[in-house]
Amino acid sequence: MLRRVVLMLGCVLAFGLMTTARADEWNKKTTMTFNQPVELPGIVLPAGTYVFKLLDSTANRHIVQVFSEDETKIFATILAIPDYRLTPTDKTVVHFSERPRNAPDAVHEWFYPGDNFGQEFVYPKARAMALAEETKAPVLAANIGPEPRPEELMKLPVETVAPPEKVAVVEEPQPQHWAEPEPVPVVTEPEPVPAPVPPPAPPEELPKTATPIPAIAAFGLIALALSGFTRLVLKKLA
Repeated sequence: MLRRVVLMLGCVLAFGLMTTARADEWNKKTTMTFNQPVELPGIVLPAGTYVFKLLDSTANRHIVQVFSEDETKIFATILAIPDYRLTPTDKTVVHFSERPRNAPDAVHEWFYPGDNFGQEFVYPKARAMALAEETKAPVLAANIGPEPRPEELMKLPVETVAPPEKVAVVEEPQPQHWAEPEPVPVVTEPEPVPAPVPPPAPPEELPKTATPIPAIAAFGLIALALSGFTRLVLKKLA
């Protein structure tokens, strides 16, 4: 996990760095031994022993050169700016920017024993931007080319690269495509047919249309006629 602050190694032994010699005050010559790879501007040094010195120049006292242990080979010429600390120590102090696991720590500052002022290293701009994002801390940057010469470094403007801010991404709402609803078929219910009315049941007895008096009178007349006919027949037979 990346830390947001620069790892301050007050004790050089915590990183496996040992100062084995101390040079004069002019070039700040210091011999350092690293027990693991370290990153400097423009180069990654494998574990080993190296000599750090300021460039022998009165024009600029902030150009750092890194040599092999026997000083026969120069590995890096580094642009730096002065950095200040309140309390000097009697040991060489190197501050590192902590990196992801399995990545070499990057050198951030170097303080010579007994000095209030030290050297804060300037990285090539592209690399500074990557380091600022990884370490979440500001990194000094300049447009440094490959294998820069000291006189070129002295003229370069230095800037501070801040870690990028996380911008919340707001997704724009996507237009909604609404499908036209399919028409719902309207079912018309048929009107109710009235149930047939059953015919009235026939009456049990025929209705009486008149009184029985005329029938009685007719029956009486028929009886009289038969009586008269009978007497007439009897007379003829006598």
